[in-house]
Amino acid sequence: MEQPVVGLVVHPSKNVQESVEVLDRWNASGAGRLVARRIDAARLGSAIDAVDDDEFTDSVDLVVALGGDGTMLGAMRLVARRPVPVLGVNYGNVGFLVEIEPPELESALERLSAGEYQLEPHHALEARLSWGGSRTDYLAFNDITIVRRPGAGQVSADLSVGGFGYGYYRADAIVASTPAGSTAYNYAAGGPVLSPALSGSVVTPVAPMAGIDRSVVLAARERYRFDIAEGTRSAALEVDGLVVGEVATGAQLEVRLRKDAGSVVRLDAERHGRTGRLKLGLLDLPLRPDQLIELIPHDLRQKLHRETED
Repeated sequence: MEQPVVGLVVHPSKNVQESVEVLDRWNASGAGRLVARRIDAARLGSAIDAVDDDEFTDSVDLVVALGGDGTMLGAMRLVARRPVPVLGVNYGNVGFLVEIEPPELESALERLSAGEYQLEPHHALEARLSWGGSRTDYLAFNDITIVRRPGAGQVSADLSVGGFGYGYYRADAIVASTPAGSTAYNYAAGGPVLSPALSGSVVTPVAPMAGIDRSVVLAARERYRFDIAEGTRSAALEVDGLVVGEVATGAQLEVRLRKDAGSVVRLDAERHGRTGRLKLGLLDLPLRPDQLIELIPHDLRQKLHRETED
């Protein structure tokens, strides 16, 4: 990747200065040009060119996302009209999408310049909400969720697939997920993990009381629709964990899979896969991360601490 235009997307509140300094040095070396959105300019200093969102989307060859999975998902949605590769630098917690840690960024940029990387395609869900005479389109790389608001009762919705009625839900929430997103809310709700190699999506109810009470896996070619039914007074519509609107009785949400809607940089796909499976396994343990540390023998903890300090 010779002299690329690299776009920078940063977490709105986390301290990402360590990586910004690395990117500043890369920018000053003449290896490429670094740009950021005007909304982030005040946090990044004058050395990085600030541009409008449209120019950012139209000009970048690569995006570096400094944050967790949420920041990376936002970067992918930002450039979905022109899905350039996104590299995630982990300033979050678990981080299933992000691959590298801040100390690895400098070597990662060198490997990108040398062409030593792979591109991992990611599917997305395209959704259209029709309600009260208006239509709004959304794009989700992880999941789209219809979730009850506290005190407003449950979510009731009819599911149709390919225009034919399939069944109905009455639950706390209904989650539609991509394969990548199947390890998020869908997994927490007891849904299956879909292979990243699969082109499809999965719909899982959360705390179902009636109707469909299990996950439904749908093929990529299948379009489906949720008709929000009687009894749904107010429910939130979430896209990749962000509340984007509200639905109630009479609303319709049409969903379909959009293949290869995004592209993620992988420097070591095999290592990332192993790490992801390990993280997923750790989530099933009834222990917090600080409690897991207590399982490591004291002498080994001291040794690791000394090696980290050195």
